[in-house]
Amino acid sequence: MSEITATYIVRDAKHNPEKKAEGIALGLTVGSWTDLPELDQRQLKKHKGRVVSVEGTGLDVNSDTVATIKIAYPAVNFSPDLPAILTTVFGKLSLDGKIKLVDLEFGDELKKAFPGPRFGIEGIRNKLGVYDRPLLMSIFKGVIGRDLPFLLDQLKKQSLGGVDLIKDDEILFENELAPFEKRIISGKQVLAEVYETTGHRTLYAANLTGRTTQLRDKARKAAELGADALLFNVFAYGLDVLQELREDEEIAIPIMAHPAVSGALTAADEYGFSHSLLLGKLLRYAGADFSLFPSPYGSVALEKQQALSIAEALTAEDQFMRTFPVPSAGIHPGMVPLLIEDFGLDSIINAGGGVHGHPGGAEGGGKAFRQAIETVLEGKTLEEGALEFEELKSALDLWGLAKAVAK
Repeated sequence: MSEITATYIVRDAKHNPEKKAEGIALGLTVGSWTDLPELDQRQLKKHKGRVVSVEGTGLDVNSDTVATIKIAYPAVNFSPDLPAILTTVFGKLSLDGKIKLVDLEFGDELKKAFPGPRFGIEGIRNKLGVYDRPLLMSIFKGVIGRDLPFLLDQLKKQSLGGVDLIKDDEILFENELAPFEKRIISGKQVLAEVYETTGHRTLYAANLTGRTTQLRDKARKAAELGADALLFNVFAYGLDVLQELREDEEIAIPIMAHPAVSGALTAADEYGFSHSLLLGKLLRYAGADFSLFPSPYGSVALEKQQALSIAEALTAEDQFMRTFPVPSAGIHPGMVPLLIEDFGLDSIINAGGGVHGHPGGAEGGGKAFRQAIETVLEGKTLEEGALEFEELKSALDLWGLAKAVAK
């Protein structure tokens, strides 16, 4: 029988996690069991939740019993979509005390309902023709109240610096100064000019925003205009909206998932979703080609193992294409050795202030990052690279070297 298995971490003040597990399995499926007549039990058996395992891990600081519980839910109970699945495994349960959903294991049959990335790591690399290093991404900065020429100037300088991908700021919405469609059209022209001049290709991700009912038509128009990619604030809209965009054959361009709002769902140790599930597996299954998340050492630092678990979920062996991990926030060139060591070659180094704040401007910042990547891949230290590259030296003089901190 096809099913989905949910893994929870629960904190039980009554110190009976086995009973807690059985209550969840019944409460989220048939409601009760031992009180049902035998005929009802036979009829409802295929709908009953099943406790797979209960493993205690001791007491927390409040003397509650901490346990990891696995429960299997029959797929016959729900339609094969993420809203139905999340409501089944975590709907009212999310309101019932200290419980965190840390993983979902989809049966092979259920996986067929989800698309995964359209391009993934391999497809994005093919678009750029870059296969042997982490990609470099940068962000528009200071965009509120700025007009299109301002943004295009930033776009050009970042591309001249050797940046592979440039994305809108997630707070850049539709506005009269820099309309969505004009950003796409004019941005393509600027990046084409840079490519003709330098041979370096840069992709631009425009921020897809507006009322939910408008998104499909707006994304289709973006694709028609030749947009390279779309940035999408998925957790403000919902995972199912992401999946709808991914599955639309008239859109068919890469989708970059931004983590805005996700902190409200993942940050607490005792409640919500695990980072690896929400920013990793579910984004990948729903169709994101890129997943942005806080790095372990930037300005909005995420605990290291949590960040690594996201990257693992995005790239682990599965029937779906791999999604690009994009550790972000507060990144500067001095962090490049850590980023490559922790996230490997199949990742994207993403910076905002670390590009724009360079003494040589955005072009100098992009060059400093590319120089840092080249230096590390050649097996040299950044100090050695700074002897060779002026932009890298300026960056290290400004921001210094980041040191690994075990967490």
